[in-house]
Amino acid sequence: MSTPSGFDELIHPSTRLSVVALLAATEWADFSFIRDSLSLSDSALSKQLHTLEEAGYLEIHKEGGGRKRRTKVRLTSRGRTAFEGHVAALRAIVEGAAGPTTGATPATESAAATTSGTQHQQQRAEAGR
Repeated sequence: MSTPSGFDELIHPSTRLSVVALLAATEWADFSFIRDSLSLSDSALSKQLHTLEEAGYLEIHKEGGGRKRRTKVRLTSRGRTAFEGHVAALRAIVEGAAGPTTGATPATESAAATTSGTQHQQQRAEAGR
């Protein structure tokens, strides 16, 4: 199976994917919010942000100085496009792994089995009365 169009090797590692996914849901996010949300150390997050910034996927804005320094991060339009393409590629991979569709998905098959099992239990309960 070939890699689908839009798959982004830079975003794909789980930590970077988590960072980009978190930023995709907001306009700007504070460094501390990202760090705490993803349970990362300052240095681990800084490294990932730097890598994504070098690729043009993030914009980092630093305000103030000393102990009052505040770092804010956002996705650039390039980063948002790359994230959306990567998500689409992941969906294509997952859908391709499911094989040809016959109209029934694992979810509908599971629901049918649950309904069938429930109906069987009801029939047994009625027969026991």
